Amino acid sequence: MNIYDDIKAYKPYNDQETYDKKNILSLMEKYDDIFERSNEITHMTASSWTVNKDHTKVLMAYHRIYDSWAWLGGHCDGDKDCLSVAIKEVKEESGVKNVIPVSENIFSIEILTVDSHYKKGKYVPSHLHLNVTYLLEADEDEELKIREDENSGVAWFKLDEVFDKSSEEWFKKNIYRKLNDKLREEDENS
Repeated sequence: MNIYDDIKAYKPYNDQETYDKKNILSLMEKYDDIFERSNEITHMTASSWTVNKDHTKVLMAYHRIYDSWAWLGGHCDGDKDCLSVAIKEVKEESGVKNVIPVSENIFSIEILTVDSHYKKGKYVPSHLHLNVTYLLEADEDEELKIREDENSGVAWFKLDEVFDKSSEEWFKKNIYRKLNDKLREEDENS
């Protein structure tokens, strides 16, 4: 399967995902360069909710641009294998070497707004991230390393601590809560 088919087959968790799924598929059909940052309107990204082995903690980084603790992820930059992008981003942003998918299926989808900002001295206009999220697992005892150009901290937090650590209200309410709720539901049902 390819990522378009994966998104098409994905069963939305809530209303936000229902609407975002429809719009992500529509935008993927509209733009040829959706996997490249050269599309300044919208492009594909992959994130992860990276948890420890007993699913009680999540790995986060203190993101320099957003000045907040946040999940891990990044741009696809031409790579249409979003799961491998999510895994690569966790490794690059945290220093963790052993990262495995809990499942190769998409865990969450969302369209994220990104305000204009400067990155490495270059202006980046406001745009949309068409994001797919994967549930990944890593060893919380592995050494963590800061990636100086992107973050100033990397740490494990108990699932509900993310609401105290993140300063991004929309993410706390609409993304992190959803990811925690979905994780707990899946763990209860397994």
